[in-house]
Amino acid sequence: MASDELTRLGIAEGGEQIRRRALSPVELTRAYLDRIQQEDGALRAYIAVLSDPALAAARTAEEEIARGGYRGPLHGIPIALKDLVMTRGIPTTCGSRILKAWVSDADAAVATRLYAAGAILLGKLNMHEFAYGPTGVNPHYGTPKNPWDRARMPGGSSSGSGVAVAAGLAAGALGTDTGGSVRIPASLCGIVGLKPTYGRVSRAGVIPLAWSLDHVGPMTRTVADAALLLQVLAGRDPADPSTADVPVPDYRRALEGGVRGLRLGLPKDLFFERLDPEVRAAVLGAARSLEGLGASVEEVPLPRIPHAGPASFAIIASEATAYHEPYLKTRAALYGADVRARLTAGQFVLATQYLKAQRARQVIRAEVDEVLGRVHALLLPTTPIPAPLLGAREVTVDGVTEDVRWWLIRCTRPINVTGHPALSVPCGFTAGGLPIGLQLVGRHFDEAMLLRIGRAFEAVSPAKGRRPPGAP
Repeated sequence: MASDELTRLGIAEGGEQIRRRALSPVELTRAYLDRIQQEDGALRAYIAVLSDPALAAARTAEEEIARGGYRGPLHGIPIALKDLVMTRGIPTTCGSRILKAWVSDADAAVATRLYAAGAILLGKLNMHEFAYGPTGVNPHYGTPKNPWDRARMPGGSSSGSGVAVAAGLAAGALGTDTGGSVRIPASLCGIVGLKPTYGRVSRAGVIPLAWSLDHVGPMTRTVADAALLLQVLAGRDPADPSTADVPVPDYRRALEGGVRGLRLGLPKDLFFERLDPEVRAAVLGAARSLEGLGASVEEVPLPRIPHAGPASFAIIASEATAYHEPYLKTRAALYGADVRARLTAGQFVLATQYLKAQRARQVIRAEVDEVLGRVHALLLPTTPIPAPLLGAREVTVDGVTEDVRWWLIRCTRPINVTGHPALSVPCGFTAGGLPIGLQLVGRHFDEAMLLRIGRAFEAVSPAKGRRPPGAP
């Protein structure tokens, strides 16, 4: 099988072929490494490519499977990690100059779980410096290019993760999401991105942006692949006290439930105000498609949700600045200008503002919980706009001009404030060929429902089967 055919397989298909011994983990890993060598010089998805360790791990996986030691659907599958996930003996830069040479003496919990499942680490992925930005721009390692249009932003902060998965440079990847950093690049790069419930996946060994808003989640080409990664990642971890002792369901089995009889909510407060017309049309078209599959869709009120934006700012600014305080005192000049400015601004957020923001999030969360008590999930745009041009500072929609960062995070950051799970799936394209994302938001710890809905929609999505130019 040709390299492009191998890197087209994804996790579920590749894993099944490895299970049947119709495909070698070494062959699959070499195919991804070849593609990285060919394409990543221009795309800049990776900060570090681990060719020799990846091939050594692939040979070990092949030997284990040959002896009957098959571990499951991730055994022998090449994946990559956002470069704030600690990896023992391998630099974890966080996309910064400050940590350029820093090496952890332990693996993050999520990395340990992936290795235990037999996954192969291809390398560490590029990102917005210290995860503090939704554009994906990185002045230190180069900005990853959106594979649908290399003059466009990939979204951030998990920019390298979005680009690598979309362009066929990894079968799947991990990102982190504090204000949308898994879902934004998923939307702009035309892939699937899942932010699990706060407390569903351990953050132990993941360099934080804001402790009370950070989530780790999978980024994949299909909903089924996201389910396979979440199956391994989810669960209580004593090393992370924020993780919840909640049963982990069989996510793969949940995929096949369909949507007939489900009630879905369309919240018009905030999320459907000032949308790019093509985004609005694609998301409402997705709602009609789900109705055609047997779900009912109704408008629902969320009048307090606009307050999530200010609350998010106060929390992120305070917590990020607290983490970075030692670096700001000794190495502030090493930060990129945009991140340094945001961290400096955080020094002026008052403790009273932070506490009010934390109280506000409880009220907002309760409102979303109440609505989700009446519907199974919410349907929203992931981003109000398609991928902006690299270098754009402002975007105008419906006659309103705002900072590009504000547009990118407007529909995602409220769900970090509430902690609910959220899934972004491709739902269409602009006339210029840029991807559009549909965001599904569910009840706490009910990722299975989101995956079920996402899988049903994926089968009829206008985006089904489309790949970026040159991608396998």
